[in-house]
Amino acid sequence: MPRIALFAFVVCVLAVAAAVVSFVEGSFLGIVWVLIAGITSNMTWFYVRKAKMEKAQRSESESGSTTTV
Repeated sequence: MPRIALFAFVVCVLAVAAAVVSFVEGSFLGIVWVLIAGITSNMTWFYVRKAKMEKAQRSESESGSTTTV
């Protein structure tokens, strides 16, 4: 997992925890935390997918360069 995806995941987990605490205390500020959790969740999936696609492209280019025509 890329480092930036890991950081986004940690922020997502912390935002969810902050949202739960806010709602338990009766504050509607938790809505902002839920939105932040959604954004960071999408960032995590984006960077994980991007890393997988780059890894697949790298392996295809390496296997393609070893074959001679």
